[in-house]
Amino acid sequence: MEFGRVFSFNHTRPSHSSSHFDIITFHIFGTICGKLAHNFQVLTIFTHSIMSVVQIRNILLIFLMLKASTLSAQPYPGIYQSGQWLPLLHGKRFALAVHHASMRDSVHLIDFVLSKGLKPTVIFTPEHGLTGMASAGEKVGHSQYKGIPVISLYGDRKKPTPTDLQGVDIVLFDMQDMGVRFFTYISTLSYIMEACAEQGKKIIVLDRPNPHAHYIDGPLLRKGFESFVGLHPVPIVYGMTIGEYARMVNGEGWLKNGVKADLLVVKIKDYDRKKRYFPPVPPSPNLRTRAAMLLYPSLCLFEGTPISVGRGTDRPFEIIGSPTFADGDFYFTPETRPGASNPPYAGQKCRGFDLRHFAENFMADATFLYLDWLLGSVELDPNPSKFFTPFFDKLAGTDQLRKQILAGMKAEDIRNSWAEELAAFQRIRSKYLLYPD
Repeated sequence: MEFGRVFSFNHTRPSHSSSHFDIITFHIFGTICGKLAHNFQVLTIFTHSIMSVVQIRNILLIFLMLKASTLSAQPYPGIYQSGQWLPLLHGKRFALAVHHASMRDSVHLIDFVLSKGLKPTVIFTPEHGLTGMASAGEKVGHSQYKGIPVISLYGDRKKPTPTDLQGVDIVLFDMQDMGVRFFTYISTLSYIMEACAEQGKKIIVLDRPNPHAHYIDGPLLRKGFESFVGLHPVPIVYGMTIGEYARMVNGEGWLKNGVKADLLVVKIKDYDRKKRYFPPVPPSPNLRTRAAMLLYPSLCLFEGTPISVGRGTDRPFEIIGSPTFADGDFYFTPETRPGASNPPYAGQKCRGFDLRHFAENFMADATFLYLDWLLGSVELDPNPSKFFTPFFDKLAGTDQLRKQILAGMKAEDIRNSWAEELAAFQRIRSKYLLYPD
């Protein structure tokens, strides 16, 4: 008997007569049981063979040793290849574009260059600021660090002005990205590249891996839906490092008026994009764990809906819920805290679901957006036509996803509708990869 048959999953959409919990969790349990069924079949092959217990044990030990060896290999981001970029700063006036995660071991890039007797003219910072603790969407003011002016590119402007770059020859950029279109550091990078191209400045990007650089998925951003959470015609997960993305933006002429930046990307050493990478320093105040980073591409779409993703709790982007959810076995109450100023439903008890175990047990191996939570939440809502806010289309980069969901399309059919445009994007992407797929 196949393991999955015990639960009789038929992979059809549940009817509205199903309980709220069934609607939300239907596909989650089906997917997990599918994986268990596969493992059960493999185990059956082993146990029905003539192999002895000792032989099976030895094979398992070899497998675990190989797994451990792959986990031990660590990539070295571009910041570690200082022999390639540090000499370029000597005798030059340079700016740094950094945030709190621009680290080389325990030393920040600013302090590293200062220790080499080099002093930046100015420092540019993105969303969340230099400390990395400003809330999402919170405007960040200008400041100073050790007497060096710090200009926020997430306050009164998103792009360096000619005055900001006056007296600068080179901009050295180092930010830990997530590999997801609506994570705004790539928008900051694009605007800095554009300013450098317009003002005749060189830009050096110190490349870093990210958790989603090994696959592509989601709808492409369509013309008319450009915003700071999506500037270019790429899918939600575009499968590139930030250095590769910079090469693509430059090469495809996506900067304003088709200008081209004088761009140098310092590559990551010992990087295998097939091995999922989790940054040692959280890239933003609400992406603090492996589970949150795994779930982020799928859950961030909820920020264009009435559903909370846990901002203002100790589990942001690991949970979903709202005060009006009629079912669910997890409760939480958002509150203002560092990195989450006035979060949705502050002070209100929310009911919903804790997705951490699902993230670690399934999403760690997944190479696609998981849409079923979103589809189930729309089915639960008493007024689906008002479920989405205008921000949803900006996050999706199109109005098509919203229309497909409201039309009752299944996740598989929605994903299939992306196939042609993803194949076209793949051809563009392949021209700019620095590390093999």
